[in-house]
Amino acid sequence: MPDLLAHALIAYALATLLSWRYEWLSAPYVTVAMAGAFVPDLTKVNLLFSSELVEVVLGIPFDWSGLHTLGGSLVSLAIGVVLVASSERRRVAALLGLGAASHLLADALLLNASGHSYPLFWPLSYLHPPTPGLYLSTDPEPMVVAAAVASVVFVATRLRTKRAE
Repeated sequence: MPDLLAHALIAYALATLLSWRYEWLSAPYVTVAMAGAFVPDLTKVNLLFSSELVEVVLGIPFDWSGLHTLGGSLVSLAIGVVLVASSERRRVAALLGLGAASHLLADALLLNASGHSYPLFWPLSYLHPPTPGLYLSTDPEPMVVAAAVASVVFVATRLRTKRAE
């Protein structure tokens, strides 16, 4: 799926660029940011357990699509943060948030028939912001661009570390 790879590459590039500024931001932390980029797509668990099935089992209204919003991502990030050592929580929260935010913002640029994005800021707002409609999630071009940017960042990082040695 090209958009999932693109989200990981965008998070990699952003976190790696930040590692130039913050020395503590090492490769494992870059991986945390990349994992954060997958958080909004936890909605794909719907392929295994439909919203209707979960609704019947729980006995309350339920929809997986709430995970692909600001509120759903924050809840998912909070769960991820409590799973790490308390000394790492602030950094992990920031990097998971960076990855999730980059994912949500990239998806806000998707082409939709309505000309509007999904309710990005739910539960704070039900507003569906207008989208510029730059690409479809199935288009390979965003993934190619993200791969090119990530490659440039990768090479530049290697050159920086060699110079520092």
